Amino acid sequence: MTRLLSTTFRSIKPHSQLPKSPSIRLPSSSPSSSNSNPSPSVVSKQPNWSVYLILSTNPPIKTYVGVTTNFSRRLKQHNGELKGGAKASQAGRPWICACLIRGFESKSEACKFEFKWKNISRKMGRKRNSKDEGGLYLLQHRNAALEKVKGSTDCNHLEFDWKLQPI
Repeated sequence: MTRLLSTTFRSIKPHSQLPKSPSIRLPSSSPSSSNSNPSPSVVSKQPNWSVYLILSTNPPIKTYVGVTTNFSRRLKQHNGELKGGAKASQAGRPWICACLIRGFESKSEACKFEFKWKNISRKMGRKRNSKDEGGLYLLQHRNAALEKVKGSTDCNHLEFDWKLQPI
């Protein structure tokens, strides 16, 4: 005699028979509702995506490029104050903000920009200056890569905020 496994090993997870109601209500198709403004439940604020460049303050000096919607929280994660920082940023703590680029309309757009910046930065030749003081050379290298990204991408809607000048 064979028995179904589901009868022998019952699930302890309660199964709800009622489907969950959608969190966003769609406007009805009646003509009277077409003239009214959308309710607050229909209009959802999209997160503002940013791409950032941070610089380590402990030798060896490094840079890190990432994407986030909340830069202050993300910087605390990188510095170990909150859980969730990238493994690559554990060495070199504490980190400081070098550049913050705001105005990306979607996560996809921000991630594409981040990928281009990192990729161009890796492929560019590096000339090590023996007189380099701290991370100035690294910032100049990242800035040169950023200028190439700007040349190949529409950046008119973006706000570039350099906290440390890569002169």
